[in-house]
Amino acid sequence: MKRVITEDEVRKWRNGLTGNVGFVPTMGYLHEGHLSLIRRAKEECGQVAVSIFVNPLQFGENEDFDSYPRNEKRDLALAEEAGADLVFIPDGTEMYPKPMSSFIKVEKGTDVLCGADRPGHFDGVATVVTKLFNIVQPDRAYFGLKDAQQAAVIETMVKDYHIPVTIVPCPTVREEDGLAKSSRNVRLTADEREKAPLIYKSLTSAAEMSARGTHPETVKRELHNQLKQTGGRVDYGEIRLWPSLEEADELHPGEPLLIACAVRFSTVRLIDNIIITPE
Repeated sequence: MKRVITEDEVRKWRNGLTGNVGFVPTMGYLHEGHLSLIRRAKEECGQVAVSIFVNPLQFGENEDFDSYPRNEKRDLALAEEAGADLVFIPDGTEMYPKPMSSFIKVEKGTDVLCGADRPGHFDGVATVVTKLFNIVQPDRAYFGLKDAQQAAVIETMVKDYHIPVTIVPCPTVREEDGLAKSSRNVRLTADEREKAPLIYKSLTSAAEMSARGTHPETVKRELHNQLKQTGGRVDYGEIRLWPSLEEADELHPGEPLLIACAVRFSTVRLIDNIIITPE
């Protein structure tokens, strides 16, 4: 496995390849969710590139950029074990050698869910992902559905700009108790970690209600009530059409629904979701 830090090194590696290249962009502190993406990319592609870059453009004021967990040595070992052929670890100067004069501006699907309280967040995500796509030039890029809004935004952006990359959304990887795996889970207190699995249980209950044909507003109220049992502050609990992220006013058989939430604990904010298709 190669570890590289410059765009030129990535291009040299990419230019020497034939066959499909899979790509897994990450912000590091890899967990089983990331590794499952790398393994799937390895199954479906001849070569796999992973990027590790904590992107400052997607962090707002008073968010956790400085405290975001980092462990490069551990990440490299895990990425290699999962099947990565190249790991691109640029620093801020490599990705942003001078102040940006242009940005990707995402107009739809960003003023709801996580985007409602994070103005500019998905502009930062779309901008850095576009830069990474241009550097790595992958054939397929793998994104976890734990951040379903991000996956939807990226897939729409790729279509809008005719970027020749196939986006592969992958199921959320969970702990045995249902908690979605996240780099931020390590910052939960013992009591918060004990209650955090209630997030997934609440989503599962909401999904079952939706599958029975319960009106979205009723499901939403019950989802909020159950999420409060976590002891955290409920930022949102929403029922949205997938992947448009438009509000679901009514249920329509065969139309996918995204049931999503965010719960804020003492030092960390956790997101999770379930996507279902009512019959």
